[in-house]
Amino acid sequence: MTKNEKVIDKGQFTDIIDPMNKEIVVEQAEDLYESLFDYVPCIITVQDKNYRLIKYNREFQEKFDPIPGDYCYQAYKGRTEKCPVCPVEKTFEDGQSHSSEETGYNKDGTIAHWVVRTTPVRNSKGEIVAVMELNLDITHRRQLEQELEKSERKYHDIFNNIPNPVFVLDVDTLEIIDCNPNVEAVYEYSRDEMLGRSFLDMFSDEEKEQYLSKLKTVTFINRARQATKDGKRLLVNIRVSPSEYHDQNVLLVTTSDITKLLETEQQLIQASKMATLGEMSTGLAHELNQPLSVIKTASNFFMRKIKKKEKIDDNILVTMAQQIDSHVDRATRIINHMREFGRESDMSLEKVQVNEVLGKACEVLNQQLKLKGIEVIWELEDDLPMIKADPGRLEQVFINLLINARDAIEDKWETIEDEHQIKKIVIKTISSEKEITAEISDTGIGIPEVISEKIFEPFFTTKKVGKGTGLGLSISYGIIKECGGSIKAETNRSGGADFVLTFPRPDEQ
Repeated sequence: MTKNEKVIDKGQFTDIIDPMNKEIVVEQAEDLYESLFDYVPCIITVQDKNYRLIKYNREFQEKFDPIPGDYCYQAYKGRTEKCPVCPVEKTFEDGQSHSSEETGYNKDGTIAHWVVRTTPVRNSKGEIVAVMELNLDITHRRQLEQELEKSERKYHDIFNNIPNPVFVLDVDTLEIIDCNPNVEAVYEYSRDEMLGRSFLDMFSDEEKEQYLSKLKTVTFINRARQATKDGKRLLVNIRVSPSEYHDQNVLLVTTSDITKLLETEQQLIQASKMATLGEMSTGLAHELNQPLSVIKTASNFFMRKIKKKEKIDDNILVTMAQQIDSHVDRATRIINHMREFGRESDMSLEKVQVNEVLGKACEVLNQQLKLKGIEVIWELEDDLPMIKADPGRLEQVFINLLINARDAIEDKWETIEDEHQIKKIVIKTISSEKEITAEISDTGIGIPEVISEKIFEPFFTTKKVGKGTGLGLSISYGIIKECGGSIKAETNRSGGADFVLTFPRPDEQ
């Protein structure tokens, strides 16, 4: 700045503008104001103390088609009196800006939502002569919020009304964050008692570690053992799915109480066992009759010798004693086998050898099959890998299939007189890299195609009234499924039936 220059303040600058230029500047400012007022992308009104519209912009005009002098609340809020909470009124009272959220209607009758902001308009004396109201349209945002609220209400309604217990668990700690009302009906804990607990508390101390791993790695847990508040045992199926809950990663866990179902199933299985024992009674009587006959013969021989006071040769005495001992063991083994087979027990998977279970199943029917002239052909793979199954129930499956094979052969021989036909049952086992297969084939009447899909349904039977319950194959199907295996029936080349059972190898389960 040179010594001839000096600072001119704003007032001095205004003073040096000639009057003509002043008018031009004012006009330009007014034009700019009018342009901003009219074209700003929101609705603006100017109202007097009675809430009448003094001025409004183009956006307001197009949306509501007002008439000058209309009351604000009539023009675009669909009311006959001012709003209960009116920011314009507050601004007139204290001269401050105020804001609120309001709802009204567009010209076409659709609902609209705004954020409202007011500011006072003053005269040259500083008096408030009007209030400018600026409205930002938030209709779309409010609609989204309402949809979200609706969705959340729907979620909570579904969550609360699902007939099974549902838990929301912390993904890391398995702490129960939320649960639905049906938890109390099954577990007898109130919701407040459940919240904050670990879901692992529902399991026994010995199994907590096992289920901790499963809950974090699998989506379905079958027949998990839990307990109610008073210690009553529960058997449940558990479904686990990752989810989000209030922006938190959680596990959504649904349990199904299958305790009564399994109790009913156990009763059916036990009833089927008893029916099977009844089926085997004739063969078992013969099996026991043979050792008893040996014992009876030996005892009669001893009594005759004793009565005649004749000496018994030591070799004969030892031989007959050994025979008696052997046949007592045989009778004991048969009785223990039947006692074990008929005993009611819970499902328990363990490693078993299929060939051994097949042998035990055939042992109790072997005499019956011989009496009916049915030959049993064994084609067993040596050193067969073990599978995981319940040995008692698996034996029940094999006995059911052998009885069915026997009956099918008998039914066929009632209608034919061909002496060259062979009565036989083939029992075969084989293994592959992934599974073990057991196959029981017969030369009976076979399975008609029209019923092949029904034979595993409960109470379906083709046997005569009084000869079958229709439960054997249905129960067998369920038992094999519990072992992770499958069972199917096919017609073989001889016209008889093939029942093919496959089990995963233990390292594949």
